[in-house]
Amino acid sequence: MTERVTGSPGRRTLLGAAVLSTAALGLTGAAQAAERGRDGHGGSHGSLRDLPVPTVIGHRGASGYRPEHTLGSYQLALDLGAHIVEQDLVPTKDGHLVCRHESDITATTDVADHPEFAGRKATKRIDGVSYTGWFTEDFTLAELKTLRAKERIPGNRPDNTLYDGRWTIPTFEEVLRWADREGRKRGKPVRLYVETKHPTYFRSLGLGLEEPLARLLRRYGRDRKDSALILQSFEPSSVQRLARLVATPRIVLLSGPTTRPWDFVESGDPRTVADLVKPAGLKWIASFAQGIGPTLDLVIPKDTAGRLTAPTTLVKDAHARGLLLHPYTLRNENSFLPADFRRGTDPNAYGDVFGAYAAYFATGIDGIFADHPDTALLAAADFKGR
Repeated sequence: MTERVTGSPGRRTLLGAAVLSTAALGLTGAAQAAERGRDGHGGSHGSLRDLPVPTVIGHRGASGYRPEHTLGSYQLALDLGAHIVEQDLVPTKDGHLVCRHESDITATTDVADHPEFAGRKATKRIDGVSYTGWFTEDFTLAELKTLRAKERIPGNRPDNTLYDGRWTIPTFEEVLRWADREGRKRGKPVRLYVETKHPTYFRSLGLGLEEPLARLLRRYGRDRKDSALILQSFEPSSVQRLARLVATPRIVLLSGPTTRPWDFVESGDPRTVADLVKPAGLKWIASFAQGIGPTLDLVIPKDTAGRLTAPTTLVKDAHARGLLLHPYTLRNENSFLPADFRRGTDPNAYGDVFGAYAAYFATGIDGIFADHPDTALLAAADFKGR
């Protein structure tokens, strides 16, 4: 069983990411332009056809080992060998794009410890769900930069709390600069996988995500069809909007079969995810995207006991329409694994994750999102070595 990352590689990663965070904040516009003018600018020559199969995507970085969506998490994912590193984007009050899984930062930062922001606590309804906490759209970037990131699920990942307070919330532009620097050092582009979060909701606030994202992609040369970056969203209309702005490759994310994308709810489109994974729905997606990111349950459903059943035809049907499949998300801990791959009684101990990877890879998926990229890479090597 793969153990948690410890020892000197982790320390080197930690120190390197801290330096990168400081450097990213200090770059002048002239320095940025000079950086982009050197070899490695923009991450071109990153065609989807060049991706290893199975592709290992560092989910929110290496979130199994570091607090998610921090430069430390992204750096570790890259150092462990992830083929792509994921970012989720939400806006600030003053229109900057920052990397958080949700705009609710209650669980992922120390905002509750800042008395100066106590009055910002609010209750909001986002995509039909009520949340109470602190939200990025109520803070300027300067205010957000006074906060420190922390582990989102400390009960499951207590080791990650060691890094609480070490990193700030990164802007997406800081991540682009980091990726360019790392690409030059490594002699090849660093691939990014970028999601627009709740785009319909943010557009209703006057904080549309797609236009500022497209401007950054153009500025950093990641707006081409061969750019080393993939765009993704659970809202097909966001993917369509991005397709009109840039040529960067695009993926439509798909949740449970009975759910409806929120832009469908708002527009009155009656289709569910179950409709979108049918041949007609996949054909429609293929008209503006190059792939899908389904939940793993759409690839292999579970029974009432949480055990895997027979695979669906989704992989075959999607491939027939020329679509890639990058399902989400496999994690090492028992509590996140199908019941047939859990081992022992501790929900936070590692289960037979290699067995789970083997089952999913056998369906023919093109890649997978993983919280522990090193484990996923070993499983992918096992699969290709058969």
